[in-house]
Amino acid sequence: MIAIYWYKGDLIESQTLELGIDDPGLLYGATVFTTLRVYDRSLDSAGTNWARHCDRIRHSLEKFGWQMPDWERVRQGADLLKAHFPVLRIAIFPDGQEWITGRLLPKDLLDRQKSGIVAWLAEAPEFRRSLAEHKTGNYLSAWLALKEAQKYGAKEAILLDSSGNWLETSTGNLWGWRDGRWWTPPIDAGILPGLMRDWLICKLRSQNEIVEEEPWSVDLVAGFEAIAYSNSVVEVVPIHTIIRSQLERESGRVGKTWSGGDGRVGE
Repeated sequence: MIAIYWYKGDLIESQTLELGIDDPGLLYGATVFTTLRVYDRSLDSAGTNWARHCDRIRHSLEKFGWQMPDWERVRQGADLLKAHFPVLRIAIFPDGQEWITGRLLPKDLLDRQKSGIVAWLAEAPEFRRSLAEHKTGNYLSAWLALKEAQKYGAKEAILLDSSGNWLETSTGNLWGWRDGRWWTPPIDAGILPGLMRDWLICKLRSQNEIVEEEPWSVDLVAGFEAIAYSNSVVEVVPIHTIIRSQLERESGRVGKTWSGGDGRVGE
């Protein structure tokens, strides 16, 4: 992968980033970020959804009382990096400085979308995210859950609340199908309001599909015919097997075709 990123108005070719030893981003993970997928090599593509990603950052900065970045400079950095990467991660520090990195799509993404993945239930309390409404640099709990899931051969971890209700995955929002309708956990349950989640809700309802935003209790989950997760990078990926422990597995049927209609569901 190309060792290049954008930081404080400069395009830098390096594998390292220089931060002050007292920088709150380094000490406490004090950044807010968004990760977007660039469609048609354009930030203005409807699939890229540039404005909504910037709004997500702006909302968190306002909530925390942090300084706004130079949005023109943020756009300039993203424009330069999109020539090298289909996925961009834009992070803003409390002082308004921007840091933009890029990466490739997962090599097995098409296979994941077609065949589904294995997920692991992260039932321990240490895997619960703080400030779940915001994408902050302190993503340690979700990262730990994902690393633990990988020990079991899973691609994703499913996070739970203190009552055992399913919330979200370590990188996306959950979707289920049962009783002839779609189900997704509500925002007030303590989940990230994903941009792909919002897009799918609007898309499905515009097609007269029913989307229920209800807490995912154990009883509700037991009746699902299919389960999937979504985010702006992978779009929608079915979950065909859920691991509760090394000895116990739940296999689910992918009984519904998951599609964004036009194949460009990057919002």
